[in-house]
Amino acid sequence: MPQLEGISIQNYRALKEVRMGRTKDTRDHTPLPKMAALVGPNGAGKSSFLDALGFLGDCLIGNVEEACDREHRGGFERMRTSGASGPLVFDLYYRESSQERPISYELHIDLDAQRRPSVAYERLRQRNENQTWGAPLSYLELSHGKGFAWTGEKDKKTNKNIKERVELDDARKLGIVSLGNLSQHPNIVRFRRFLEGWYLSYFEPSKARALPMAGAQKHLNRTGENLANYLQFMERQLGSVEFNKLLGKVAKGIPGIEKIHSKPSDDKRLLIQFNERGYKDAFYQADMSDGTLKFLAYLLLLEDPEPAPLIGIEEPENGLHHKLLGPLAQTMRTYAQGTGPQVFVTTHSPYFVDALTPPEVWTIDKAANGFSEIRCAADEDVVRAMFDEGLPLGGLWFSGHFGHGNPA
Repeated sequence: MPQLEGISIQNYRALKEVRMGRTKDTRDHTPLPKMAALVGPNGAGKSSFLDALGFLGDCLIGNVEEACDREHRGGFERMRTSGASGPLVFDLYYRESSQERPISYELHIDLDAQRRPSVAYERLRQRNENQTWGAPLSYLELSHGKGFAWTGEKDKKTNKNIKERVELDDARKLGIVSLGNLSQHPNIVRFRRFLEGWYLSYFEPSKARALPMAGAQKHLNRTGENLANYLQFMERQLGSVEFNKLLGKVAKGIPGIEKIHSKPSDDKRLLIQFNERGYKDAFYQADMSDGTLKFLAYLLLLEDPEPAPLIGIEEPENGLHHKLLGPLAQTMRTYAQGTGPQVFVTTHSPYFVDALTPPEVWTIDKAANGFSEIRCAADEDVVRAMFDEGLPLGGLWFSGHFGHGNPA
């Protein structure tokens, strides 16, 4: 499973210049863990951080101008940090597997001569095969849509990499999109697939209550409105025996629920049926609480047979009882540390944080200049010492011992 080892962001709303983990410029830093929670007061920049991840995914779907003009972003000038004149800059550092050399991706987005958001600079590169710290190999390097891409071959006489000239027809499109569909650029293809596979949850219980038409769907979508269709796919994929075992496992994690199953209605819509303790008749998704549907969606998301390489969830505690948050955090943590994807969470809940360790918790807060700062809790000596003594991490944060990113 690919893993993001670090990310740096510049000029994205309040994220004037932030970094988490290891990047190409800080290779001596500790890489991001498989599970990471970002905590801090309201307005510190947690939502902006997750939206920055979503923005990168949106750039793959159409072009950077369309991604900037999404309704909740309001255009490039509203996105760029107040007072800044430079481009939006993203720097990703990841590995396809622990046995492979790290790959870095650098992206600059700025206004072109027509005042449209476009790709000012883009580069995908990997450490040289025979050099730990030597010059990296660039698979792609473009400036305003023009540049070079490695063909994957070497000159037999000089042993130098053979590069081909690249000129995109639209500088608002990412080069990794245009070239990431061509078999002759396998490393660009792999990175594009990694980036476009990110899953950011914006679960809306009202949509999950809808009764969709019957029809299996391979993955849970971002709002959760295809929850029943996702269950139908898993039933086909696993078979009825294993599927019922899965639903039994999930039901045990939801207080008061004895059994969950799905069935088609007379008009071929899908129903999720809940058998609740103490009630003879079953309930359906339209009757269940927001918290029950949300908890169900999170647990099922972690059972995806072909999971996304990275999952981002904003404030999973909303609508959930506080006693569910510790088990949910531990389930996510166990899942990520096993064969599952990397999990990023923003949260205000100390109960969620209690299930984590200092390297897995990052604090975000506004500095005196009004811009966001991000720190790892493991960098605080006092936090590490008190955690090692057995004090719960969420309690330390909530009581102000982190010295940064304290609850509002």
